[in-house]
Amino acid sequence: MAAHVLGREAAAFYTAQSTVSDPGALVGWYADLPRDPGKLARVVRDVMVHRVEGEQFGIPIPEDRMHNDAETRYVDDILRLLVARDGAPLVEPRAYADRFVGICRDFTLLHVSLLRHVGIPARMRSGFADYFGGDGFHYDHVVTEYWDEQRGWLLADAQIADPERHPLPFDPADVPRDRFLTAGTAWRAIRAGAADPDTFGLPLPDQPLVGPWFVAGNIRLDLAALNKVETLLWDVWGVGAQGEGEMADEVRDLYDRAALVTGDDVPFERARALFADHDGLRTPPTVLSLAPFNGPVQVTLR
Repeated sequence: MAAHVLGREAAAFYTAQSTVSDPGALVGWYADLPRDPGKLARVVRDVMVHRVEGEQFGIPIPEDRMHNDAETRYVDDILRLLVARDGAPLVEPRAYADRFVGICRDFTLLHVSLLRHVGIPARMRSGFADYFGGDGFHYDHVVTEYWDEQRGWLLADAQIADPERHPLPFDPADVPRDRFLTAGTAWRAIRAGAADPDTFGLPLPDQPLVGPWFVAGNIRLDLAALNKVETLLWDVWGVGAQGEGEMADEVRDLYDRAALVTGDDVPFERARALFADHDGLRTPPTVLSLAPFNGPVQVTLR
């Protein structure tokens, strides 16, 4: 198989830590890490638990951790919580009582951080997964995209890197691209009439969060992450953020442009330029965090 080539600038960019993914003074806890992306995903899986898994799998989760852990923005703060609960090396699995209680973003962020640390280009991708409900719905989700020298960019989902809890017919370190649609890919399918916009988002019982405006929000998140600004998933900013009523024709045209750089094939320089040049897409220094338990609140980023 012919090797793929990643440009030198993009390789350096996605191998270096971001402000969000940098372990900082806790980098010593990254000792003895494996280099294999799948094994690194399992390291992450064994120190974290998703906050919905308490009810799903009968795992007792303290209420304060349920409310607060997933609002931890930066990897160094995630590591501080993990180390305080269990001082064993990071590569050793934690008891559920000692794990970080997060969401998909937290699994992905730590996985990306570990990959970058061992020299593998990696980035967080926002989009929609169809492998959680088996009902044709595309659930709001975040996964890792990492560089493989033989096959190019591959998707990995550290949250499901546990076949006992999440038996699925594919390798969590090689998620098929028809099972996880990046935000731009989803937007283009919806705009082409090939997908139902009401099957993308979060199917909450009282007020489903679905439709083009929600997919547009994921494009903003994805574009930011492609520029190594890995925000919380409920951080809000920019054009189209206020709901479906804001999605005028010119706003949809903007997201048509943004979708071209947030699909499966990311043109690095264009993604960088669009983020830098457009105030309606670029993450501002202060964002509105609509955190489920502790929001809404204005947060100034590092």
